[in-house]
Amino acid sequence: MKLNFDTLIIFVQDVDKLKAFYADILQLDVLEEIPSQWLLLKAGHANIGLHRIGAAYLDENAPPFKFDNNTKLVFEVTEDLSALRTRLLAQQVTLKAITTWDGADYWCCDGEDPEGNIFQLKQKKQQS
Repeated sequence: MKLNFDTLIIFVQDVDKLKAFYADILQLDVLEEIPSQWLLLKAGHANIGLHRIGAAYLDENAPPFKFDNNTKLVFEVTEDLSALRTRLLAQQVTLKAITTWDGADYWCCDGEDPEGNIFQLKQKKQQS
């Protein structure tokens, strides 16, 4: 059997808020949309689905939450990571410092979407 990864679905509280983040700020293309319920985004060779969490798990009276999970979305970028980080910080995106490790081929910068999902921007180091 050969499996090809196609789509990662993230259950979210506020699809519209995350659409503003992923489509407007990170500039992913929208493939499908059911307003406030479902959003399918093109992310390179795979898709990201944002699915509104079921009513049984939503507390409409609770303040907006930040989800704590063990998943990280990783996006490879071709533009200068430092300039991209500066632009995203100006748009109030939560980002950590750019880092790398000995022997690593990439510069990396972790961030957080409005509901606390962790993502990483990575840029391949220039070959000397």
